[in-house]
Amino acid sequence: MANVDQIKQLREETNVSILECKKALEEAKGDIKIAKEILQKRGIEFAKKKTGREAKEGIIETYVHSGKKVGAMIELNCETDFVARSETFQKLAHEICLQVAALNPEEFPIFEQPWIKDETKNVRDLINECITKLGENVVLSKFIRYEL
Repeated sequence: MANVDQIKQLREETNVSILECKKALEEAKGDIKIAKEILQKRGIEFAKKKTGREAKEGIIETYVHSGKKVGAMIELNCETDFVARSETFQKLAHEICLQVAALNPEEFPIFEQPWIKDETKNVRDLINECITKLGENVVLSKFIRYEL
């Protein structure tokens, strides 16, 4: 049986609901590492179910590096304006902008690029995590990188 501290820790590390964290910990017999793997697998399965849904809302995000020599612009879409305005969605858009500016997606497909802040994940993983958390399809529609 999972204890409250384990559930709290898993929740803080994964941003998954308390109920799902509890279920995963019980399935993993209290092993947080295994519980994370269970949640990740469930998240990928959940994201696959959402990918067929139409994503017409969203935001445009921009980033210009401090030296003003590199910049990026992306269009990130979701299903509702409510989600587009959420902090989670906007943070994802910003992270993808940083990714586009840091690593030229023309040289290496963006979805397969290791995330610049955690190389154990790629951009597709970030998007899938967001889909799982928000419950809506999320699509990176367009991106461009500028460099002087």
